[in-house]
Amino acid sequence: MIISFSALYILIFLSLINLAAFLIMLSDKLSSTRSGAERISEGKMFFLAAIGGSLGVYLGMFVFRHKTRKWYFLIGIPLLMLENAATAYLFYLSL
Repeated sequence: MIISFSALYILIFLSLINLAAFLIMLSDKLSSTRSGAERISEGKMFFLAAIGGSLGVYLGMFVFRHKTRKWYFLIGIPLLMLENAATAYLFYLSL
């Protein structure tokens, strides 16, 4: 199976955005333990999840035990994972 260049670009984008989302969850977890440290807003985390980084946010939640008590993360991030999968599937169909 040969992959097209546009599909390759989409895979690279999704890989990078998920890695960034995972590292941002780590960064926010580390800054949450320091008093007075600048935090990353939950809105930015949801934005990263919405543009394709939902898997990275979700993995970061459980690997670092961060934001797992917030109901809107426990429900919202898996819903965004479905949205990301549907969007990727539609891109795949349009290639």
